[in-house]
Amino acid sequence: MRLLKRLITVGTIAFSALGWAADPGITDSTITLGMSAPFSGPTGAYGIDMRQTIQTYFEHINKTGGIHGRKLELVALDDGYETDRTLANTKTLIGEKHAFALLAYYGSSPTTEAMNTVFGPAKVPLVGTISGATSLRESTTSNPNARYMFNVRASYADETEAIVNQLVSLGLKNIAVFYQNDGFGKSGLDGVTAALKKHNLTPSAVGTVERNSLDVSKAIEPITKANPQAVVMVTLYKPTAAFVKGMKKIGQNPMFMTLSPVGTEQLVQELGPDARGIGISQVAPYPWNDVVPVVREYQKLLSKPGTNSYYGIEAFITAKTMVEGLRRAGKDLSREKLMAALEGMNNVDLGGYRINYGPSNRLGSRFVELTVIGAGGKVLK
Repeated sequence: MRLLKRLITVGTIAFSALGWAADPGITDSTITLGMSAPFSGPTGAYGIDMRQTIQTYFEHINKTGGIHGRKLELVALDDGYETDRTLANTKTLIGEKHAFALLAYYGSSPTTEAMNTVFGPAKVPLVGTISGATSLRESTTSNPNARYMFNVRASYADETEAIVNQLVSLGLKNIAVFYQNDGFGKSGLDGVTAALKKHNLTPSAVGTVERNSLDVSKAIEPITKANPQAVVMVTLYKPTAAFVKGMKKIGQNPMFMTLSPVGTEQLVQELGPDARGIGISQVAPYPWNDVVPVVREYQKLLSKPGTNSYYGIEAFITAKTMVEGLRRAGKDLSREKLMAALEGMNNVDLGGYRINYGPSNRLGSRFVELTVIGAGGKVLK
């Protein structure tokens, strides 16, 4: 009987140890968080901005006591905005770097594939990705992997509806679409098409460009034939700039509109004076004034005044969402407790930017506002 009791005791201890080991990335003094984003290549500027903001914010949190006495450690890996590298990075972050949770990923196709094949099956939550794709917003009942994806930004459907409504209100009906041939671009195309349908319209022309390519000639040809009044561009800053320059070179000057992932500051730098007049939908508050509390907090965090950006403020909000979830999860931390804490964040005010989650809700926010690039590259709203 005594031997049996000892065996049960040993088994219980072993089981407890295994239970603790099931949630790596936590020590008495640290919490390890993982990030995969482009830090090189055509979109490297986006990831670098995001990483710097998150690291700076985590350093601030650590200096003020951390999360229940634990310091935050960020492991950020470069994926070059390529799906296969994102998958490899996610496996490394979970398996080798022992990330407790993930945040601030980049791209629709890379994050969707990672959700469905890596971090979802591994039951590791991810907070925030630069994507508004519907593939990352499936119901948790139809796709169990979606339970581990906590979006922060509004969807592409939200952005494209705001853009189309604005164009139609100006009396424009001949609206073309230039999109990136991947999950990001196709989701944006679907959003524009659905929004136009509400006004009994369809895209007058469609042109596409491959991811990480600047060959826009095949897109310009069909779009110019339609002589559009406006073009909605679902592309990143380099192909967007190439397309705008190409259109203007042949005398085409429609109203150009694009979505938030384009990178407002990068587009202005790439296009120079040709950027003037381009409209951009934004999913984060305007980062150049101090009206919104979360923006004031973000500005105080910056080591160099004047380095504000939309990618920076979105990364800051994403990091704040993660920190709020970790705080609510308590000192006895586990992934399931973090999930429960995030799910309990219903209409939480992060300083003028509200996050909405629930047991089956992973949308985060539906905040969208339209901006336009003015003289001297100044962003106006």
